[in-house]
Amino acid sequence: MAITAAAVKELRERTGAGMMDCKKALTANDGDMQKAIDWLREKGIAKAAKKSGRIAAEGAVAAYVSEDGKTGVLLEVNCETDFTANNENFRALEDKIIKYIAAKKPADLDALNAGKIEGKTVADLVTEATATIGEKISIRRFVCYTTKGKLTTYIHMGGKIGVLVELTGGTAELGKDVAMQIAAANPLAVDRAGVDASELEHEKEVLRKQALEEGKPANIVEKMVLGRINKFYKEVCLIEQIFVKDNEKTVKDILGGEKVVKFTRYQLGEGIEKKETDFAAEVAAQAGM
Repeated sequence: MAITAAAVKELRERTGAGMMDCKKALTANDGDMQKAIDWLREKGIAKAAKKSGRIAAEGAVAAYVSEDGKTGVLLEVNCETDFTANNENFRALEDKIIKYIAAKKPADLDALNAGKIEGKTVADLVTEATATIGEKISIRRFVCYTTKGKLTTYIHMGGKIGVLVELTGGTAELGKDVAMQIAAANPLAVDRAGVDASELEHEKEVLRKQALEEGKPANIVEKMVLGRINKFYKEVCLIEQIFVKDNEKTVKDILGGEKVVKFTRYQLGEGIEKKETDFAAEVAAQAGM
């Protein structure tokens, strides 16, 4: 019987298997959806689907700069445990994906997942890796820079924090110093103009309430807020931060005549709610206590 694209799509969504495998499964089972699911499970192809609800907050942030130095990529791929993050297969998958991004420059995650590496979509490669490695694996985010200036990357603690920074120029040492500063001090923006307006208003409101709680007169609260906002800028604006390697200098001081064009900092798993496990309760439940 003819296998429709809609049936293939449904089977893929229900099992996480690749499109070609779904089509084979439906063909082998005369279009019977349940039998096709069983067929995929029996062959281990649908193994990944069972893991779709798990929380993947571990993994690694990876960075890459092309040989000509004009394209840079920062990528976060998640898995469930530190052990898997150091697995050779996991790292090889991440390496393939990051080099594909540098070469093809996909617009977003959807475009990346639809892209093909060695004849397979990136989404299918991730699904296969999930089945092979035995943990949920997912591409969380990426950013790709192209420049006529200088790109530098920095990876901290084997992939817990990653930085990609673009400078107008300068030495490799300068680039590394700036990237390490970003990793350590976590600035929100390059300079004051780059601070998000909503972030700034939120901070001002907090500072106003602090001043009023301290019993300060309303007529001087705004002056106090202005002073404290200047301190806030020095904490969150990269070029105003105290340089981590020399507290007598700011980042602007070490830049000399160069400028930071932009940067991206990823911290592994930030914003992902990790599952808290009560080990004692788990053991008691398994023992029927």
